Amino acid sequence: MSKIKPSQGAPYARIMGVGGYRPTRVVPNEVILETIDSSDEWIRSRSGIATRHWAGEEETVAAMSVEAAGKAIADAGIAPEQIGAVIVSTVSHFKQTPAVATEIAHKVGAGKPAAFDISAGCAGFGYGLTLAKGMIVEGSAEHVLVIGVERLSDLTDLEDRATAFLFGDGAGAVVVGPSQQPAMGPTVWGSEGDKSETIKQTVAWDAFHAERPEKFPAITQEGQAVFRWAVFEMAKVAQQALDAAGISPDDLDVFIPHQANMRIIDSMVKTLKLPEHVTVARDVETTGNTSAASIPLAMERLLATGQAKSGDTALIIGFGAGLVYAATVVTLP
Repeated sequence: MSKIKPSQGAPYARIMGVGGYRPTRVVPNEVILETIDSSDEWIRSRSGIATRHWAGEEETVAAMSVEAAGKAIADAGIAPEQIGAVIVSTVSHFKQTPAVATEIAHKVGAGKPAAFDISAGCAGFGYGLTLAKGMIVEGSAEHVLVIGVERLSDLTDLEDRATAFLFGDGAGAVVVGPSQQPAMGPTVWGSEGDKSETIKQTVAWDAFHAERPEKFPAITQEGQAVFRWAVFEMAKVAQQALDAAGISPDDLDVFIPHQANMRIIDSMVKTLKLPEHVTVARDVETTGNTSAASIPLAMERLLATGQAKSGDTALIIGFGAGLVYAATVVTLP
């Protein structure tokens, strides 16, 4: 017989609070057109993006995260000291070590929680949620702070006509805590590593250090391949998440996909055959693609504007570089 004491956590987990931070500088398409040969009409028709937010010098990955986290903690109605773990998903924190999660944990007053970063691109928030749920049910933490944050303006090639208009900066955070009722469905997640070159950083850090190319590393992607994959394959994953949660499209109140592109969002809505009563997040129009931050930012805006309400059933799905994906059904805080 094992002498190890079994883990004891909460029966279920739920999102208790949400917070967001968007940088103060709003960048319209006209600014993007200063460096690429395009038009406002073309950008809007291809992506649905009209403006995005770009961070200033003081709006670091850590600073934006602290702002979003403070709002999420307040919204959850708990004290910072009750946070038992901090998970940060980002691809734009340029220090390999230490994890920026440790700095954020200290600055929000969380005490001495477990703290670590994950790199899962635009699916990173879903990955963080899944890890948080496991911690709470397993008993290693009672409350977990999950943050998606990016400064993608630092990784944007402003002369790349295919991507210069896509990316924005910002941070979104949620507090995940114990629940007596199911409030987070099973996660359908995975990766397709054979497509890892579809979205990538142009130059690896070690190559940049060795060769010092003229351009700083940036994010590039094969747009048409990404579009086809997102529309057809991710709609299947979204449906699998609904099935895993025992939810039909008619039972949904809200759909919050990764804010990659308005055409992708609209195509997924059509493929999933979502009813008209389902509120669909389209935050990409004014925020751009903020990768790991896009889902919590969109969630925060829907709740703040009253387009969604506490207790609503929402399908969320993130997908991006790797290629990786994660989808689940949650009850909104």
